[in-house]
Amino acid sequence: MTHRVPTTAMILAAGRGERMRPLTDHTPKPLLVAGGRPLIVHHLERLAAAGYEQVVINHAHLGDRIEAALGDGARWGLRIVYSAEGTALETGGGIFRALPLLGAESFLVVNGDIWTDVDFAHLALSPGDLAHLVLVDNPPHHPAGDFALSDGRVLADGGPRLTFSGIGIYHPALFADRTGGAFPLAPLLRSAMGRDRVSGEHHRGRWLDIGTPARLQALDHLLSSDSTAG
Repeated sequence: MTHRVPTTAMILAAGRGERMRPLTDHTPKPLLVAGGRPLIVHHLERLAAAGYEQVVINHAHLGDRIEAALGDGARWGLRIVYSAEGTALETGGGIFRALPLLGAESFLVVNGDIWTDVDFAHLALSPGDLAHLVLVDNPPHHPAGDFALSDGRVLADGGPRLTFSGIGIYHPALFADRTGGAFPLAPLLRSAMGRDRVSGEHHRGRWLDIGTPARLQALDHLLSSDSTAG
């Protein structure tokens, strides 16, 4: 069986970051710094190390600052292209809008407001599947989790549940029935799960959802005190 290993990734960076205010009043959330580097740069470094070639970044709030800070990606050996939304289109709508930039094959999507040591190089999509999700242990702020994992398949119902990390491989066909606009990703994933077309894995390494100033500070402390974490 041949697995589709992507070379194109998308970083979701269009969120307003309301819970991070006032930090995000003048700085887009992906450019907040931890361990001496913006959050999004940690992703870019890992993507480059994993062999990715092109990265699509969507943006809305203060998007011009993201483009000014990252440029064309050459300093990381990447080709960065941007999907400007103006008004944020939610996760599903943002990915759908960027599909012409992402190409006809499977692609990786990672939330811009997480930090993780997931090895992007080993993530792939099996033929016939529409998505492959990385799940993690439920953090204190999300104890109920999102999806169940059984024999490498992700289930919308049943337990015990794990938390969706915000990292997934998707095939464009996942969005085949959509026509654009703002919409969430979860209903599309649940529909695909109901047809047994979503695989998954449980990442037991490091993963942090940087959703509040306190979590940003905790990540900065981790990266500043542990040389192996960066």
